[in-house]
Amino acid sequence: MPVKKAAAEKRRFVYGPVPSRRLGFSLGVDILPYKTCTLDCVYCQLGSSGRTVARRRAYFSVPEILGQVRAALASGRKIDYVTFSGSGEPTLNRNLGRLIRSIKRMSPVPVAVLTNGTLLTRPDVRKELLAADLVVPSLDAVTAPVFRKVNRPHASLGAAEIVDGLTCFRREFKGRLWLEIMLVKGVNDSPVHIAALKKAIAAIAPDRVQLNTVVRPPAERWAGALTAAGLGRIRRALGGPAEVVADFGAGRRSGGRGSLDKDIAAMVRRRPVTAEDISASLGRPKSLVLEAVGRLLETGALRPKRHGRKTFYEPA
Repeated sequence: MPVKKAAAEKRRFVYGPVPSRRLGFSLGVDILPYKTCTLDCVYCQLGSSGRTVARRRAYFSVPEILGQVRAALASGRKIDYVTFSGSGEPTLNRNLGRLIRSIKRMSPVPVAVLTNGTLLTRPDVRKELLAADLVVPSLDAVTAPVFRKVNRPHASLGAAEIVDGLTCFRREFKGRLWLEIMLVKGVNDSPVHIAALKKAIAAIAPDRVQLNTVVRPPAERWAGALTAAGLGRIRRALGGPAEVVADFGAGRRSGGRGSLDKDIAAMVRRRPVTAEDISASLGRPKSLVLEAVGRLLETGALRPKRHGRKTFYEPA
């Protein structure tokens, strides 16, 4: 796909480092147009697009992406992982393997890929991900009815085939494989479905199984979170490497340069964030963060959104 120079110059492919409950300080690399995904999950923090895609494309300039990654790595900030994630499903970018290999040559910082796992049915996608240090695929459903209800997939995708793809990838991949399961209350948390998940997990044999639930504003308001007790019961039912994903607890890093308002605006374009998220990620006192958020609310750049007992901020 041709890349228009003007559009490429305005786009930021790198964000953070942001605090991650699993990866410490994670430098995000976003290589897709907004909400480009094979799924339209009911819990997605980016909202619902009402559409899905399954065709892989190049999308953006590889040298420009790598240039931004190189600059971020040279900035002196604390970075625990370079992580492909953000606006959609990273395996939809057919340059993903090339990008991973180039970053590995650039820096000893490990490379992670957060993926929904749907395209691991394809040998070419599995081959590209072999260069990563850590792959974190999601697997929320293993039966067709639950898959359709929670993930709302592209018509070409099937739950059983995805499990087979993950199983093949585990046999081929020498790095770490952490499987994430996003649990939505009353949708994929029944004892029958958990038993089916346990069987699929045994076939895949991941290093970890990380249980998550709806903690950020979801695409569908009815998509509810499990309680800590509910997550604990499912963890015990799955056994083995299953764990409940803990809250991020790392200390703050030193503040970076640049406009706080611009940094906050860049963060909220990727996902809804709280003032605490912003403070921890940017290394700025919460009081300064709240002042900046106030300015952005006044100008109409941000809007607040309540979810549970927390206030998240997202683009207006």
